[in-house]
Amino acid sequence: MHPGFQQLMQQATRLTQAGDLTAATAAIQAALRGGAPAANSVSALDESNIIDVQAREIPESTEAPATTATTATTAATPEKIVTPARPSPASGDTFIAGSFRNAAGQRSYKLYVPPNAGARPMPLVVMLHGCTQDADDFAAGTAMNDAARAQGFYVLYPVQPPQANPQKCWNWFKHNHQQQGRGEPAIIEGMTRSVMEAHAIDPQRVYVAGLSAGGAMAAILANAYPGLYAAAGVHSGLAPGVAADLPSALAAMKGSGRPVPTQAGPGVPTIVFHGDRDATVHPNNAQAVVTACVGSSAQVETRRVEGVNNKRHSTKHLYRNPAGDIVAERWEIHGAGHAWAGGTANGSYTDQNGPDATAEMLRFFLEHSLVTRQ
Repeated sequence: MHPGFQQLMQQATRLTQAGDLTAATAAIQAALRGGAPAANSVSALDESNIIDVQAREIPESTEAPATTATTATTAATPEKIVTPARPSPASGDTFIAGSFRNAAGQRSYKLYVPPNAGARPMPLVVMLHGCTQDADDFAAGTAMNDAARAQGFYVLYPVQPPQANPQKCWNWFKHNHQQQGRGEPAIIEGMTRSVMEAHAIDPQRVYVAGLSAGGAMAAILANAYPGLYAAAGVHSGLAPGVAADLPSALAAMKGSGRPVPTQAGPGVPTIVFHGDRDATVHPNNAQAVVTACVGSSAQVETRRVEGVNNKRHSTKHLYRNPAGDIVAERWEIHGAGHAWAGGTANGSYTDQNGPDATAEMLRFFLEHSLVTRQ
C-alpha cells in the first residue's frame, strides 16, 4: 500500500466535511491508486473507487406511472418490462438482452439461457458486476455462463448504467438504495421476479452474488428479500448498513465502518470471498458480512485450503447454526487483492491464481434452497 494512503484518505474526509466533493473524489482516487491527486482535475476513476459522490437515480418519465410499488413483502409491480421471447426447449444456449422498469426505476440486463431451457425448472443466479464493468465483462471474467451451460441454470446480469452512477457502481452506500421496496434493491428484486415469471425457473433455488460494489448490493438484497434469494455470494464487498453516506463509506472501505446490526434471526446463507491484501475494500469487511448474516454466536470451524498447481492458499471459516448446519462460509485468500478469485483473463478485475470462487459459490448455492431453510 502506498505510504501516503492514510493521509490522502484523511484529506478526503476533511474535504467531504468541508463540502468540496470534487477535491475529495480526487483525493480518494489518488489514495487508492497509490499516488498524489492531480492538480485542478479529476480523471476517470477506476474499479477501486467504489464510491462516487455524484451517484443518482435515473430520472423517470414525466408521464404518470401506471402502477406504484406494492407492500414491502412483495415485488414492485412493473410499469413496463421488455423481455425477449423464450427459446424452445430444443434450442441451444443464448445470451439475450432485455429491459425492466417498475416504480423504483429502470435497468437493462443480460440473461444467459442454458441449453434445453424450459424442459424442467432450473436455478437462477443473479450476478451484480463491479464498478466500471458491464454484463459481458463480468460474465467473461467469472466464467459463470460456462458453468451454467455445464450444470444447467440461468444467469441474470442487471446492468448499472453511467446515468445512475458515472462509474457504473451500484449505489450500496446511499441510504435510499439499502432497503426493501426502494431504489436499486427494488429494481433488481422486481427484475428477478419478472425473469422468473417469463422462464422455467425453480423459485426455491434463486441466488444472488456480486463483486465489490456488486457484492455489497448482493448483501443488501439478501438482507432485504430473504424470501426470494435462497443464498448469497459476496466477493470483496461490504455488509448491509455499514455505510449510509460518503464519510461512513470511506470509513468502511478502510475497515472502520459503522457497527453492523446483529442478525436477530437466521439470515440468508452466505459465502464470502476476500483477499487478505485487498487495498480497496479492507479485509475486515468480510467478517462484517458474515456477522450481518449469522450474528456473533455461530460456531466457527477453520480449515486450511492448500492451493494446487501454484494457486493461492486460503483459510476457510465455516459457520454453523445451533442445529449444526453450515449457514455461512468465509474464504480468506492469502496474497490476493481486489479481484474475482479464479477468474479468467477475458474479463477485468480477475485473479487467475484462484481459488475458483465461481465453482465454490455454485457448490454452496446448490446446497441451499428456500425449502432447506424452512
